[in-house]
Amino acid sequence: MAYHAKKCGIRFQPPAIVLIYKEQAKEKDRQRIMPVRNFSKFSDCIRAAEQLKNNPRHKQFLERVSLQQLEKLCAVLKGHLQGQNLTESLQKIQQETVLDHDEDLNKLDDKELKKRKSLMDKLFEKNCKKKDDPEFVYDIEVEFPQAAQQESCGWDDGSDIEF
Repeated sequence: MAYHAKKCGIRFQPPAIVLIYKEQAKEKDRQRIMPVRNFSKFSDCIRAAEQLKNNPRHKQFLERVSLQQLEKLCAVLKGHLQGQNLTESLQKIQQETVLDHDEDLNKLDDKELKKRKSLMDKLFEKNCKKKDDPEFVYDIEVEFPQAAQQESCGWDDGSDIEF
């Protein structure tokens, strides 16, 4: 049986994901409450979202709900358990999902770097022009203006070096 997810939210006590969905054959909206088991303020939101999405009891209902949305809902739950109010949790999530172009990625740990790379991939896919797009142009020729004076960078002036 096919299910169409309409809304997805959270319940704070006990921690759970609430899904409003519609069965394909029926007109009436239904609600499903899916508890997030063993969830604490130290839990990994990505792992919790993956476990929930892959749970055989909920898999068919969460088929059309993105993993990113479940991760964000788990992050709000985690913020609540850490004592943050809803606006603080949402601001923290917003900061984590926006790329900072001045951020030094060399200073991040592997987990944070993976998150940033995932955000970059999503942004690339969003901005990528495909053959089916109406604005797609196969061969673009652009002439760049020549600078009045080209600067020498010095690194290629190694004529005095012998090999």
